[in-house]
Amino acid sequence: MGIIQVFVLSVLFFILFFGIAFILNMLLRSTWVMAVVFPIVVVFIVDDVPFTSYFTQPGEAFPALWDDLISLQAVDMFILLTGFAGTIVSGIVIKILRKNGYQMF
Repeated sequence: MGIIQVFVLSVLFFILFFGIAFILNMLLRSTWVMAVVFPIVVVFIVDDVPFTSYFTQPGEAFPALWDDLISLQAVDMFILLTGFAGTIVSGIVIKILRKNGYQMF
């Protein structure tokens, strides 16, 4: 993957997760909801195991998830971390806006 692709993907993930987290924070009035939900989103992005198998066959699903997480390249981790940074920045922005008197919904 080229440096331009990594840069574009990281910016896109940051903006995507910032926007999703900002909207969820406005609607649910809970500042850090997306930061808590983000690991579940990462599981959906990274793992190929069906979500129901985490409940029906946890002995096989969790080791497969761990293997998939360990096998991620540094570039993939960087892109996912920029998405997480977007959720954190969104929470900070919402807190600042609420502190300054802006009320959403």
